[in-house]
Amino acid sequence: MAHPLKLFSFNRVIVPIIIGLVVAVFLIAKDFSEPIISEVEAGQGEYYWIDANNDNAKDISELHLADEDNKGNISVDHQKDILKLIIKNWTWASTIFLLIAMFFAVMRDFMYMLRLRHLSDKQLSWKQSFQIIMIWEFGSAITPSIVGGSAVAFFIVSLEGIGVARSTSIVLITALLDELFYIIIAPIAILLVGVNAAFVHDFDFRLFGIDFGVITVFFIGYGFMCLLTLIILLAIFIYPNSFKKFLYYLSNKKMFRKKKSDLQKIGDDVITSSIEFRGKSFWFWIKAYLITISSWISRFLVVNFIILAFSSHGDQLLIFARQLVMWIILCISPTPGSSGIAEFAFPIFFNDFIPLGLGSTLSVLWRLYTYYPYIILGLIVLPIWTKRVLRRQRMKKIRENQEIEKQNKESGN
Repeated sequence: MAHPLKLFSFNRVIVPIIIGLVVAVFLIAKDFSEPIISEVEAGQGEYYWIDANNDNAKDISELHLADEDNKGNISVDHQKDILKLIIKNWTWASTIFLLIAMFFAVMRDFMYMLRLRHLSDKQLSWKQSFQIIMIWEFGSAITPSIVGGSAVAFFIVSLEGIGVARSTSIVLITALLDELFYIIIAPIAILLVGVNAAFVHDFDFRLFGIDFGVITVFFIGYGFMCLLTLIILLAIFIYPNSFKKFLYYLSNKKMFRKKKSDLQKIGDDVITSSIEFRGKSFWFWIKAYLITISSWISRFLVVNFIILAFSSHGDQLLIFARQLVMWIILCISPTPGSSGIAEFAFPIFFNDFIPLGLGSTLSVLWRLYTYYPYIILGLIVLPIWTKRVLRRQRMKKIRENQEIEKQNKESGN
């Protein structure tokens, strides 16, 4: 068995931390160094604006002190002053909202653990489920988001003594449930708030000289999720034998020759998965899906309550819908754990709902709730989990050797 710790090298851990911290420091420093220019009612501002270069963009050099002839309709603030004002007016309600955000961050993981126990028919204990989820999230945090932590999940679940085939089943069904949540809930939320409101229009990607807006990226990502869901459904529930034959066919091709045994193993595991899960009751799947919905809603409510702690205004359903859209962006991020991309995207998607200039600060707070804890907990849990599974593997090997010796003695007699 490969040593689990070899999967998590120092470089894999330190790179996403550095990327995230560098981007966070840069964005916060930029926010705090630049003044915030905003329009107010005529006569309420200290400045008036003349668009000298006709670019329709307010610049500090184009502001002039208001006078009797020119009523001030422009206000200039600084982030540090806004932050001081927030701290001065901080209330118990703000503290409670941050605690509620923490509760939902914990609830998300609790639901993941509950789902693992449910899918394994409680063969996994609470302790095992906790350790698996922490390492699973740790793996997701240090690998590119487009890859995700599924590869790590296959490995760690299989080492919990429930068999490789069943481990494959659990991870595939987990992926299926997650995709089904998004495929069903995302369109509903977007339609409820309105397409124009759900999508931000100043976040573009440029690839191979082509610009992709958020709407385009969303539908590409959504289409990929639908395709992945369809493949899993067909492979496990409808045509498992055909899928196995297809993988065996690919394994004999020159391109996949090096992965021949892996592809054939997946094919065999899919058959096992199909036999096990096609026999589950309707209520088994309802419970699994409700747990999945609870875990994902908990994930997104963290942002809602962080924003509520700093601002009492904002359409909470719209904030929720914006997160569903932003999630697609984070899923295709090439950086480990979406480091850098997440900190950059957060202010763009939620600046409408938070005090001006604090977008980057709240993005870091959000990541402190939902990202960095998994790196810390992963580093703590991983050695403990590794010691436990290696000890069990050694004991299993000893028992197998003793059984062989016993059989040899009996056959000798």
